[in-house]
Amino acid sequence: MRVLIDTTYLRRAPYSGTAVYLTELIAALDRLADVDVVTASNPARRPPGGGGRTSLANAAADLCWTELTLPRRARRAGAEVIHHPLPAHVHRPRPSPAQVITVHDLAFERRPELFAPAYRRWAHVAHRHAALRADVVICPSETTAADARELWGIAPAKLVVARHGPGQEPLGLPQRAPRSRHFLYIGDAEPRKDLPTLLAAHRTYADAVAEPLPLILAGSPPAEQPHVVVERHPTPARLRQLLGGAVALVHPAVHEGVGLTLLEAMRSGTPVLAAAAAGSVETCGDAARYVRPRDPAQLAVALAEIAADPALQRQLAEQGLARSAMFSWNLAAQAHRDAYAVALAQ
Repeated sequence: MRVLIDTTYLRRAPYSGTAVYLTELIAALDRLADVDVVTASNPARRPPGGGGRTSLANAAADLCWTELTLPRRARRAGAEVIHHPLPAHVHRPRPSPAQVITVHDLAFERRPELFAPAYRRWAHVAHRHAALRADVVICPSETTAADARELWGIAPAKLVVARHGPGQEPLGLPQRAPRSRHFLYIGDAEPRKDLPTLLAAHRTYADAVAEPLPLILAGSPPAEQPHVVVERHPTPARLRQLLGGAVALVHPAVHEGVGLTLLEAMRSGTPVLAAAAAGSVETCGDAARYVRPRDPAQLAVALAEIAADPALQRQLAEQGLARSAMFSWNLAAQAHRDAYAVALAQ
């Protein structure tokens, strides 16, 4: 089958989890003998405008792209399926290619207080509408699929769970540093990631011990605090170094669809300390140390516990490596191929 994948978001946000998803998925699909992938990207799409005229212009560009240009590109390329890696307005008139979307999570529905009201209202209408109109909705976890069924009324027959691979899989085999030297956070300052709880917990931990381990924030989160270092957008090679030298990846997110950084850490043999959000627990199973979401005091205790206990570090690392073996981009590509086949059968 021939599938056209919309890669517009890869251009807009090259450091995002969606960009990793697109890059790794397309490479894995190319390794399948029975899937032919073509890609298309909207050159008229500008970065998010934060409201106002730019946002209106982007909405118009998106609508023109999904309603007119993308279906024409698909027909010209002989594509049988269009895959939108995010919820997008679905072009339905026949004859047209089958339509597949990916819904990574429904955080704005489960935790509405963490999102701007205007975005929340728009996403509730637009994303749900896209999911209802698509032939198949791909979800990276059972957590997200259950949310789509419960909150949006998506028919189970339209839902396909396709678990992601372990983050940026080319990180290769794990190489742990002889001595772990820091805690690590990977991501941005998006409210649902709950960086303030982590910063408060690390401040409490650092005040309580004689030689606190620093916290490295890798990605794009701002922070000015003693013993906290920001590394903006590290390369994959540098990220591997940071993971290899970390006592633990600390992931305080209050809601996750799957958590690519959790998979990256486990694949690298790095212990995981995470808030017990449903998607994170589904991803890590018993291979992580969990704390209550939004509880800086409990997180501070866990930081101190892991830093002082090499045996616990080794246990979590071994469990994480075993857990990460259940995930691969090759398996994800096969699940996507199955989703495309279901869409064609509609």
